[in-house]
Amino acid sequence: MALVRLRGQLKAMAGAAEHPLQAGTVGELMRVLERECPAVGGWILDERGRIRRHINVFVNGEAGREETPVAADDRVDVLPAISGGG
Repeated sequence: MALVRLRGQLKAMAGAAEHPLQAGTVGELMRVLERECPAVGGWILDERGRIRRHINVFVNGEAGREETPVAADDRVDVLPAISGGG
């Protein structure tokens, strides 16, 4: 199973930082996460099943999108984008 690691507000909403999940792509993995942690539903994926602009997903440290393949031993980090003014 891939290990999905949530950061920021997503971690608090899901109730845990790490979630071992199984799926073939990042998009499928995010749908499984939303089913297992309904509190994050709609925060990561939009109504079309696409990763929202303000969410960054990394697979083993590399930027990932919905179609990025995920293997059983991969680490997937999901982070809300950091923004601010100055």
